[in-house]
Amino acid sequence: MTRSQQGTLSERVTDALSDRDLTVVSNRQPYAHDYDDGEISVSRPAGGLTAGLDPVMQRTEGTWIAWGDGDADFEVADEDGRVRVPPDDPSYTLSRVRLSEEDVEGYYYGYSNRALWPICHGMIGTARCDGRDFERYRAVNRRFADAVVEQIDEGLVWFQDYHFGLAPRMVRESAEDAVLAQFWHIPWPTWDTFRICPPAETIVSSLLANDLLVFHTRKYVHNFLECVAEAVPEATVDRVSGTVRHRGNATTVVAFPLGVDAARIGELAERDAWPDLEARHELEDRTIALGVDRLDYTKGIPERIYALERFFEDHPDQRGELTYVQKGTGSREEIAAYQHLQERVDRAIDRVNGRFETDDWQPIVRVEEHLPKEELYALYRHSDLALVTPLRDGMNLVAKEFVAAQLDRRGVLLLSEFAGAHEELGDDAVTINPYDTQGVADAIDRAVSLSEEERRERMTNLRERVETYDLVAWMDDVLSAALDCREHRDRITSENV
Repeated sequence: MTRSQQGTLSERVTDALSDRDLTVVSNRQPYAHDYDDGEISVSRPAGGLTAGLDPVMQRTEGTWIAWGDGDADFEVADEDGRVRVPPDDPSYTLSRVRLSEEDVEGYYYGYSNRALWPICHGMIGTARCDGRDFERYRAVNRRFADAVVEQIDEGLVWFQDYHFGLAPRMVRESAEDAVLAQFWHIPWPTWDTFRICPPAETIVSSLLANDLLVFHTRKYVHNFLECVAEAVPEATVDRVSGTVRHRGNATTVVAFPLGVDAARIGELAERDAWPDLEARHELEDRTIALGVDRLDYTKGIPERIYALERFFEDHPDQRGELTYVQKGTGSREEIAAYQHLQERVDRAIDRVNGRFETDDWQPIVRVEEHLPKEELYALYRHSDLALVTPLRDGMNLVAKEFVAAQLDRRGVLLLSEFAGAHEELGDDAVTINPYDTQGVADAIDRAVSLSEEERRERMTNLRERVETYDLVAWMDDVLSAALDCREHRDRITSENV
């Protein structure tokens, strides 16, 4: 794993990208236009990968292809759906793909999030694999692939995530010399799990059209290579180098764990902009345990609440002393499994509060309103515990954001062993198995009981990791590896001339 200079891409990557077109393909767009009192307004990248890639795209003057969602998005674009961004200093092209309601239902809510999402997370009981959804997924992938082919020559194309499992093969058929890279943001399961998702072989084979395929962890790389061996027997798999040769193409499969913009998080946390919560008075001088989650059945939220209930049962002295703050964000409400999850979470919180609350203390405080980043990071900074308990997670950036905001180094990270972040952070976190209710309750008690010296030592180690391998270092690794693939492809081409 390489390291870029803190906050900057390496000179090699910067120089190379200045001479070569970069095309990013993602479901989410970096800028969105909407109507505000009859006028068109624009929202900018909120954070994470989208915000991190935006300045890179501005330097390379490339193209970002994404789903345009709304009439305003296309009113400001040309007839091909293209608009120059950022609005105040246009430097690259945002190319929007228009999707119909049927496209969104089949491609996004259907195959992407009712089939691929649960299966890749091992939640096979919630998966629905509908052939009609897959055909819509294929058609939308073709639309995105056509948009790529229309504007590339021999540049670098970087696909983001599981929404584009078929697009690489489609692009490769028309652009043999382009360098294709893909980052798969969610877990990659074993073959026995992935094969449930029809047609699994087609997805695996299409991903092998990439020159570079990146996952968060070594385990996901291992699982993918095993899937290739089972699903594509004609492929040659080199597990030592992580290389697969198939249909005249060599695919490098590697693990680079996604980082966060640690410096920016620290700057915002330092503002100490505590959110104006209704229950603010209840949190004064109490131990704060924090959970920040998108409402998804993979995040282990009900299981976490069951463990908190057990904790308060086992430790009555902590009633009135520890308050758990659940910051939640709604997600995919159109899908029945998510609606059921919301009901489970609501019932669990109401039950715990009904059992234990007093006139001046509430064990679980819900925060459902949007919090500006500086307020969220202030909440991270002043929380004593972070409960990051996914049942399965590709990475989980909340764990890293909490660490980056812990300027005072007194918080404790409780981290699921099934989160991708555990591979990096597990040594200095308190490891938990989210399925073990008693084990999580005991871990909360252990975390509360840690000495100040041990808390500070653990958090100092965690912060060093998160600050060293941040979002920019991750991007530098991915883009450097893609350039290696480019150079390899150029050598092969010159040898065949």
